[in-house]
Amino acid sequence: MHGQIMKIIGIIPARYASTRLEGKPLMDLCGKPMIQHVYERAKIILNHVLVATDDKRIFDTVKNFGGEVVMTAENHNTGTNRCLEAYKKHTQSTGETFEVVINIQGDEPLLEPEQIETLTKCFDAEDTEMATLVIPSKPMEKLSQTGVFVVFDKYCHAMYFSRSVIPFVRDAKPAEWTSRHTFYRHVGMYGFRPKALEEFANIQQTSLEKAESLEQNRWLENGKKIRVGITTHETIPVDTKEDVEIVRMMMKNKMLVK
Repeated sequence: MHGQIMKIIGIIPARYASTRLEGKPLMDLCGKPMIQHVYERAKIILNHVLVATDDKRIFDTVKNFGGEVVMTAENHNTGTNRCLEAYKKHTQSTGETFEVVINIQGDEPLLEPEQIETLTKCFDAEDTEMATLVIPSKPMEKLSQTGVFVVFDKYCHAMYFSRSVIPFVRDAKPAEWTSRHTFYRHVGMYGFRPKALEEFANIQQTSLEKAESLEQNRWLENGKKIRVGITTHETIPVDTKEDVEIVRMMMKNKMLVK
């Protein structure tokens, strides 16, 4: 297992107050709260997984299913800052240190362990400070312009992240774009060296970050590099009640297949 070669910790930020779906980490999905699904799937590949929350209900739920959890401040403006606080608290209380910190989205209960493995492999290169995942995008997604798109160089370093479809294909109708170029959509999972996590969390917000409302652009705008790992596993974040029903159906189907 890759996670045993390099010392890696996965941290799952989990807030109770979500603007679109309050209390979603505790939503029941086929008999388990969503946060438990995410935690257990991360544990398939990582020896060390930690939930970072600001809510006693989530804290107690994680403790009850036997997971590791730490309470963090309520006022973090990003999941990255919550990760940093949780990492510091955990290392101070246990004395353990890690080479890589993986920031795992708490609202993706269908997380594939292989995604974490792809991300951790980015750190086989010693100069990698920060990494994230991308997925080749399907034609309809480009036409509907959903998600976040990314362009990267031939060394697999991200050049820019945008909520617009990038790149623009000149002299072609949008329906023809995918035959001219492979488009990549961003998958919101990040890996950091601990030093880079602290640096990222403490850099001032930048104009491109604010314009796109994408915090990763802050790192790029400061001249830093983000290595991208390419995954083929589709993720389904849970943001609405409709998403909850879709994920429940998918889980039931997987159980029936097994």
